[in-house]
Amino acid sequence: MDSPDLKKPELYINRELSLLEFNYRVLEQAKIAGIPLLERLNYLCISCSNLDEFFEVRVAGVLQKAELGSSQKDPDNLNPGELLSAISERAHVQVSEQYRVLNEVLFPLLEAEKIRFLRRASWSTAQRAWLYKYFKEELLPILGPLGLDPAHPFPRILNKGLTFIISLTGKDAFGRSIGKAILPAPRALPRIIRLPEAETGSGPYDFVFLSSIIHAFVEELFEGVKIQGCYQFRLTRNSDLFVHEEEVEDLLRAVEGELAMRNYGDEVRLEIADNCPDRITDFLLTQFGMTRDRLYVVDGPVNLNRLREIYDLIDRPDLKFVPFTPRVPESLQGQIDWFREIRKQPILLHHPFESFAPVVEFLRQAADDPDVLAIKQTLYRTGPKSPIVDALVSASRAGKEVTVVIELRARFDEKDNISLATRLQEAAVHVVYGVVGYKTHAKMMLVLRREGRKLRSYAHLGTGNYHPNTARLYTDYGLLTCDNDLVEDVQRVFVQLTSLGKLSRLKKLLQSPFTLHEALLNKIEREIENKSMGKPARIIFKVNSLVEAKAMEALLRASIAGVEIKLIVRGICCLRPGIPGISENIEVRSIIGRFLEHARIYYFENGGEPEIFASSADLMNRNMFSRVEVAFPIDHKKHCERIIRDLEFDLADNSQSWILRPDGNYHQMNPGEEPAFEAQTALITIE
Repeated sequence: MDSPDLKKPELYINRELSLLEFNYRVLEQAKIAGIPLLERLNYLCISCSNLDEFFEVRVAGVLQKAELGSSQKDPDNLNPGELLSAISERAHVQVSEQYRVLNEVLFPLLEAEKIRFLRRASWSTAQRAWLYKYFKEELLPILGPLGLDPAHPFPRILNKGLTFIISLTGKDAFGRSIGKAILPAPRALPRIIRLPEAETGSGPYDFVFLSSIIHAFVEELFEGVKIQGCYQFRLTRNSDLFVHEEEVEDLLRAVEGELAMRNYGDEVRLEIADNCPDRITDFLLTQFGMTRDRLYVVDGPVNLNRLREIYDLIDRPDLKFVPFTPRVPESLQGQIDWFREIRKQPILLHHPFESFAPVVEFLRQAADDPDVLAIKQTLYRTGPKSPIVDALVSASRAGKEVTVVIELRARFDEKDNISLATRLQEAAVHVVYGVVGYKTHAKMMLVLRREGRKLRSYAHLGTGNYHPNTARLYTDYGLLTCDNDLVEDVQRVFVQLTSLGKLSRLKKLLQSPFTLHEALLNKIEREIENKSMGKPARIIFKVNSLVEAKAMEALLRASIAGVEIKLIVRGICCLRPGIPGISENIEVRSIIGRFLEHARIYYFENGGEPEIFASSADLMNRNMFSRVEVAFPIDHKKHCERIIRDLEFDLADNSQSWILRPDGNYHQMNPGEEPAFEAQTALITIE
């Protein structure tokens, strides 16, 4: 029997369309009655923010390929032009659904809870008077309308900025006829204003959009000229940074220079309010050189993400998730010697169910310990204001040798990372920007300590960023260890990153772009061989994205061989499961819950002796071949048992899980008559 062709397009799903499907699953959370109301509003906002980034990066990239006449196709066989058409069709449906959910579902429910967004037509006399005063005192001095005429051409519109186009009749102070003006809303202005109860007779949670105030009083900006119409719009631009790393002498300065241009990249999408006349819309499209397939007409305020501002303004615990305190293992509570505890046995932490505080406390203790000689750490998304950074600064000022590898190009965090680098350098920390051409995405910390007559190293390895805030929102694993082979591997990777020397084969760590991809493929082949010999064979991968072609082909071969494969893929999955004779042994599920699933786990049954790796790397081309990543083994028996239990929880989830069907659509699981089980809830409540 001939082997099936594993490159056939029908075996795969387009990456960009899969990402849109993920965002649809996020949007669906806003519709679930069992989720607290303000959390549902948050999910809606997150879906808007996700879509922004999708256009800024993913669609922008496809547009560039189309404009260059590229015939390059993804495994699903769509060329750039075909893909843009498919994206436009699905994205328009998604945007319409976002506004339907807001207007028909969430706004009425919020109003029933006395949380109101007041339209101009409903303002009372007192409210209008207060808002007019607010406009005159807080807005008018900062607003700067830009008239359009031959001496004042159409201005460059800021990326994702709230902007108004105003239709006018009459003559200005110089006797010139004026037809149109552009009014940018400065980003310093709040997008939602809370009305004071005492002065306006409003309810405790009455809000007004900035756009409504500008619409109401825009004539104050155009004395002697008649306003025919005022329409809000928002332009999305290409926001990917372009830095020729091999041609620049100073990467930090190059990234700084590119950041200034991010707000003015190529035009990608135009959003405009549905009350805007066609002639105005056509005028804007012409100015931006865009066709109508990139136009999104919305029934409400452009940029729903601005609604996230109200979450912290509303003191209604009953409308939010019940707060919980992350657990701290009993052995790590109180005043402890972290080095002694790690010497006893390695410590595995599962965030956010277990606190990130032990990681911070370990670093703080290392910074204060006179026996600690050196600290090395990678930072990807951390920010300059962080207890992690405070500890590194403290360690350097205490005379320790501190080296930090900062990835400046962590997308949309570049500005914070530049500030972080500056702060660390001011504290005499050795700052390195990684390797030219490769993003440093690995999550590692190394502490060198003198203990008696010898030196001992301690390491932390993680699947997520060193960011205490995201550690409360993202699910990730972290390992504190002094295992000789592991810490030696970590030390060698740091030497490689800072000295740019060659690295001999590591003992325990798998590393991209060198050994990780090949090792994963070999381990998949081992499962195929074990299955053929009648040995236990099973694969469970938990990742954010599955895109890389050779890994997908290897998984298909394993499925054909009869290996049971469970894939827990939060976001993009390009592998089509459930195809008879090919991928019928593959199940793909996505879990969308209270926390963002972020951990990467690679589980191999290995003939009954399970082998587990945790990693910073997804199964994507960039993670395998153009980033510095590590995967670390989970080889302590109790740690293996914990991770297997956590994976079993994910696979038993019948409430937050979505199952990918062969047609490329996802179906949300329903417990039906079975008891409802949510993996994240179980991990919150477990002892």
